[in-house]
Amino acid sequence: MAKARARWGRALIWLVAIGAVFAGLNWASVATQGGSWTPRLALDLEGGTQVILEPQLQEGEQVTEEQLNQAVEIIRQRVDASGVSEAEITTQGGQNIVVAIPGEVDDATMDRLQSSARMEFRPVLTVAAALTPDEIATNQAAQEATPPVDDPAAATPADASDLAWITPTLQAAYDTFDCAALQDPERGEQPTDEPLITCSEDGTARYLLGPVEVEGSDISDASFGQATTSTGAPTGEWEVRLQFDSQGTEAFDEVTSRITSLESPRNQFGVVLDGAVVIAPASNAVITNGEASITGGFTQAAASSLADQLKFGSLPIGFEVQSEETIAATLGESQLQAGIIAGLIGLLLVIGYSIFQYRALASVTIASLFIAAGLSYLVITWLSSAEGYRLSLAGVTGLIISIGLIADSFIVYFERVRDELRDGRALTSAVEAGWRRAWRTILASKALNLLAAVVLYLVAVGNVRGFAFTIGITAIIDLIVVALFTHPMLQLVARTRFFSSGHPMSGLDPKALGAVYRGRAQFRDPVAAGKGATSSREAQRRQSIAERKASASAEQER
Repeated sequence: MAKARARWGRALIWLVAIGAVFAGLNWASVATQGGSWTPRLALDLEGGTQVILEPQLQEGEQVTEEQLNQAVEIIRQRVDASGVSEAEITTQGGQNIVVAIPGEVDDATMDRLQSSARMEFRPVLTVAAALTPDEIATNQAAQEATPPVDDPAAATPADASDLAWITPTLQAAYDTFDCAALQDPERGEQPTDEPLITCSEDGTARYLLGPVEVEGSDISDASFGQATTSTGAPTGEWEVRLQFDSQGTEAFDEVTSRITSLESPRNQFGVVLDGAVVIAPASNAVITNGEASITGGFTQAAASSLADQLKFGSLPIGFEVQSEETIAATLGESQLQAGIIAGLIGLLLVIGYSIFQYRALASVTIASLFIAAGLSYLVITWLSSAEGYRLSLAGVTGLIISIGLIADSFIVYFERVRDELRDGRALTSAVEAGWRRAWRTILASKALNLLAAVVLYLVAVGNVRGFAFTIGITAIIDLIVVALFTHPMLQLVARTRFFSSGHPMSGLDPKALGAVYRGRAQFRDPVAAGKGATSSREAQRRQSIAERKASASAEQER
């Protein structure tokens, strides 16, 4: 008895602890991250922001359907990675991309939408401070007086770091380069097999870089985190970590092998993102394993955004925002209220059926349903605040369906217990035996529910993923509630006089269930009429084939 009480106590303590953890996580989100105690709603229920992206094309160019589809997929991955849920991304007129996002769009998300994130690694040939307008004018006047002339017999550059790339004409262009030109939408993409004149992202330094040696497409994975020292201690600086594929690893090995021994600044390589130098670190060692990191005063948000852009690839073409406007909810609060009413009706029907079928035992079902509902609310609210999850009408539909799926577990368990009572077991023994048999069935059922939810989430997009997500979450919560509350509570009530005595209103009356036999295939003589006859017929109806054959053989022997 003491061991049984200890098991009940541990199970209920675990359940309380799980609830307390999610309640604490919600409190922390509300207190420190501007979260809320209510789930955030998706585009169809709350409305949001619609952004139309227009491709940046050179004169005479046309965007292809393949480029648009590729861009839509990359933008969807970027938006999902940023924590924004239930976004809708479509094409418009075979030209533009329309992005509808719940709520307001922050600057980081906007950058994710339109940045092409084309990254290149180029060796540094020379670097200098950015020019002022007066300096540019002075240099231009000097060049007009003495125009630069290239030597046709000049040596051919031996590699990307060779200073032979810097011809008089290129030097003249470098001496008059205005960093403001990087903001010119007409500048376009620069050739990868030629030197590049550019500036740092903050516009304070000019760079003359050699041809591209490693492409951003050679990056197989990207992540971000805090930089650490050689001893593993965090430095407090955020970095973007890159993992190159086999081709990129070989190319990065080659470039670091060459420039590591060169004098400054030629021992540096410029990391160029969308035409501007993000950082130009010096190569202190040859990198042979294809793992590199980029630091340079990143904030956490900037490092996360850059890592997402690089991880999911470059957009095939550049985009700029054509328009941004607030849109109203497509369904609105009336549909949400209708969904809540439908859920309440379903809950009442389940409760009514439980009371009709299981009498007082339905109290365990009702309590389990409310605990499952509370845990589901806490989990979804926390995910809404911490991970950007948005509850759509499809998600509400998943929650409504989960009422029946959760109640199904209780029914399986209770019916197993009733079967054991029909076999003549005492209630406490029937509860334990029924649990062992029911738990396998419940696990198989929830595993199928969870598998279906995972597959649907992976292959679907938009609101359908919200439906799959809530089904998966409630399947896990169902297992927790059945194991940590329903089973311990049934163990407790089995030791009360009301239930253990088989009270007619308990829902566990052995006589009402037809428990008129001593063991399998060993029956008492049925009573000819009345309640006993009904019980006998019920017992016979529930016999297995083997039991019926054994019973028939016994009758023949008599």
